[in-house]
Amino acid sequence: MKQPAVYIVTNKPHGTLYTGVTSQLIKRVHQHKSHVVKGFTDKYNGTHLVHYELYEDMNQAIQREKNIKHWLREWKIALIEKNNPEWRDLWDEIIG
Repeated sequence: MKQPAVYIVTNKPHGTLYTGVTSQLIKRVHQHKSHVVKGFTDKYNGTHLVHYELYEDMNQAIQREKNIKHWLREWKIALIEKNNPEWRDLWDEIIG
């Protein structure tokens, strides 16, 4: 099922953060976890989904991703900790 989403993955609590956008959140997070796509998250082991937001429109999701990518690190941490203070991996939540 396709639904636009913005997400943040990390390698550990308060570790390296990566913000991305996708139309298939489960598939994309699985790719990060499986290291099938070489790049930033593979290099820094960004396998833990710690934040996500769902959108009806891909343009809204892309704009939100761009905004978050320009934020200070402290703002990103505050966003994560607002709904996920323990920095749990939300993988089980999205796969149901």
